Amino acid sequence: MKKSLFALAGSVCLMTGCSNMDTTQQRTLSGGAIGATAGAVGAAIFHSNPIWGAVGGAAVGAASGYVYDMYEKDKQAEYNKGYQAGKSGSKPNTSNPNSPSSK
Repeated sequence: MKKSLFALAGSVCLMTGCSNMDTTQQRTLSGGAIGATAGAVGAAIFHSNPIWGAVGGAAVGAASGYVYDMYEKDKQAEYNKGYQAGKSGSKPNTSNPNSPSSK
């Protein structure tokens, strides 16, 4: 009974502790957790120390999560820039005789 109560309390603390994170923090943390798991499993498979595999995997995963977040933010900024340019009133080119609107 005590073990399940501690497990429940620990799960609640973990969930509420991560609820106010922005996307950069969430992606960095997720990358670190995935990397730590992959590193530990990979090290165990190759008969190495799983602790060092987890540490290395967490570092690589966190860095990858951060880089991915920056890529996604850059992609969104480019989309917004194009959307605003299209919304600003540029009219379609009707001087092209091959355009469907001139036929």
